[in-house]
Amino acid sequence: MRARNRVFAAVLACTLGAATVAAPAASAESGPKFADDPTKLVDTSIGNNGDGTTFPGAASPFGMVQLSPDTQLKKYASYDYAQDKILGFSHTHLSGVGCQTMGNFRFMPTTGAVTSSDPAQYGAKFNHANESREPGYYGVKLDNGINAELTTTERTGQHRYTFPAGAAADNVLIEATESNGYSYAGEVHVVGDDTVEGWLQGGNFCWETQKERYKIFFSAKFDRKFASFGTWVDGKLTPSQRDAKFGAGRTGAWLSFDPKAGKQVGASVGISYTSIDGARGNRVAEQPKSFDKAHKAANKTWREELNRMRVAGGTTADQRTYYSALYRSLLHPSLGSDVDNKYRGFDDKIHKNDSPYYQMFSLWDTYRSQNQLVALLHPDKAADMTKSVLKIYQDGGWVPRWALGQGETNVMSGDPVTPWVVDNYRRGLFDDKTARQLFEALWKNVNEVPKDQSVFRGRDGNPTYVKNGWIGYQDVPGYKFGDTRQAGSATLEYALADCALSTMATGLGEKDKAKTLAARCDNFTKLWDTGVQSKGYNGFPRTKAADGTGVGDPDPAKSTGFHEGTPWQYQWLAQQDTAKLFGLMGGAAQAEKRLDTFFDMPLLLQNPAKAAKDSWVHGAYDYHNNFAFNPNNEPDLHAPWMYAWTGAPWKTSAVMRAARTLFTDTPYGMPGNDDLGTISSWLVFAMAGVFEAQPGSGTYLLSAPMFEKVEIRPDGGRKLKIDAPGASASKLQYVSSVDVRNRSLTKSWLSHEDLLDAGKIRFTLSDKPTSWGTSAQAAPPALLDAR
Repeated sequence: MRARNRVFAAVLACTLGAATVAAPAASAESGPKFADDPTKLVDTSIGNNGDGTTFPGAASPFGMVQLSPDTQLKKYASYDYAQDKILGFSHTHLSGVGCQTMGNFRFMPTTGAVTSSDPAQYGAKFNHANESREPGYYGVKLDNGINAELTTTERTGQHRYTFPAGAAADNVLIEATESNGYSYAGEVHVVGDDTVEGWLQGGNFCWETQKERYKIFFSAKFDRKFASFGTWVDGKLTPSQRDAKFGAGRTGAWLSFDPKAGKQVGASVGISYTSIDGARGNRVAEQPKSFDKAHKAANKTWREELNRMRVAGGTTADQRTYYSALYRSLLHPSLGSDVDNKYRGFDDKIHKNDSPYYQMFSLWDTYRSQNQLVALLHPDKAADMTKSVLKIYQDGGWVPRWALGQGETNVMSGDPVTPWVVDNYRRGLFDDKTARQLFEALWKNVNEVPKDQSVFRGRDGNPTYVKNGWIGYQDVPGYKFGDTRQAGSATLEYALADCALSTMATGLGEKDKAKTLAARCDNFTKLWDTGVQSKGYNGFPRTKAADGTGVGDPDPAKSTGFHEGTPWQYQWLAQQDTAKLFGLMGGAAQAEKRLDTFFDMPLLLQNPAKAAKDSWVHGAYDYHNNFAFNPNNEPDLHAPWMYAWTGAPWKTSAVMRAARTLFTDTPYGMPGNDDLGTISSWLVFAMAGVFEAQPGSGTYLLSAPMFEKVEIRPDGGRKLKIDAPGASASKLQYVSSVDVRNRSLTKSWLSHEDLLDAGKIRFTLSDKPTSWGTSAQAAPPALLDAR
């Protein structure tokens, strides 16, 4: 059947040659131009709703501070575009996260007498027409006449409030302990006549362990002296009191300024995860000369970042969608160390690192796309981020799964940290000593279970997985058994992780360990149930008990034991060995038919937008009980590229153009949670025409770019130009040929090294399917063979 596909594609290539988009013979400067200032094409309001859960405020790339307005508390998104009341401006946010958290140290300007500590009372109405948003800056004129402006440095938030004339008093209220997440301790202190400092202990992210905690501190210095001040505990306000400790919820301070002395008040707020001294030191070290200079510097930084992977061509909406996604891809992980490189470790002690320390690792999400983008554009930062994971191991004893501040939340399932680390190892980002230390940490994680699971749960499915090759399902309450409750999907995740780690073991000369891990690569086959049927196909992965019996409803559109997905969506999570997977499905031709059903290919080729809208899964949390592609969530993000191994890579290009229709340049322009840049990175890669579908491999599959020009400028590396004359996101297009350094590329992929060394890649596109990349040798090798 595969040979038939190749013959069919060859016929198309011969008979439809006129459909090829001709490449104009023109100078290198011809064609569409790159934007002079890509920050003007970013709209930080995209995804500011209950699905996208992004934030509109000011942040620096990978910075410690994300200073943004809050319209609600104890919700996944602390800013909801549908609301019209701002409760304050807090200094920490996570972009696109699927649980309530952060929103620490909320400032709110008010006028008149301070009579309440309740943000529902002192919050102010606003209109979106009065908002100004750009990377590194947020401004809003509230309905009460106060104009609030925000910008950031890496570790500070900069505020400027302009009050209206005629008020009896101008105030700034600081909520120290009530955040968008849970709070457990904290204090606030009014220091002298122009400074407020404090700290907070938060935690209980996603309610998984209910035990993890983090500490965060602030030091705020105002540019004017206080005329009066006071503090509150819960609902009790005490004028002239300087200190207050955490009560049942709200603890804060208010500061009043003499309106006769001026109508503008500025504040510089240092943040730290080590101490108040650390926050003060960060504030002093990064103190800008003025708010306007800080704003200008933030804009310059973001211009440089967005130009690392710039595009030309397409519509304005295409470019706005693309650059906004690239912006969101570069917000996290977040800086966790102070200017002196001190950080708070997972042992709750203060350590000093020899390089910047990062935190906020949403690894189950980011190992599939965002990690690869950071490693491509910022290999130096990717190295420091990976070393930070090593520090977590050295300080806490285990590698993390979803690390929030200094706390392991144990959220999600599987073993995402392993392919995340291996990907960066494959890119040569650290020295031999660091690589061996990381391997030791990962080897421990893939074979053992933490004795004390009060902090780290680890791979709790290891006892049955290491013995049998699959995780024995058990529906036992309590966070210690998260992977056993998700035994089906976690088994698939473990197998991919072990396979990736085997390549690292081989590279380090650990032959025996490599052999042990390699034997686990195909453990996904041990879940395959040939007796399960769905949509005319036989055989699907099915969760098993420890004794090997099937668990739950056998219908693969159901989801017993599969985390945020179904067997239909998870069946593709075996990309480390597609030959073995397709063999279970009856061969590559049958696998292709399954993919066609999964994406509704017949409708998609007629009407891509309709297929995406009517046939695929919609809604950020509608991942259960469905057999179709879910572009809103992580488990099947790589599935469009599985066509490369069936001999039909042109279908990948069709699927991704259909997916593009789900993303718009509006506040409701994201189909699901962005998960710290994961979905955005996926979109960035898809629109550029490259994507790593096998995490841990370091190989990029190619598809039809959606822009005529893409220019990638890795930090410290060689510039790469991708040209695709006539490329358009609005119509189906396919790769007709690819030239790398003026030589024809017949395979459908490039290694990371080859991509960096390419200099220039030229795509010729067609509006009809072609034979490019359809040969048996065109697709990337199995993960074990990519060593």
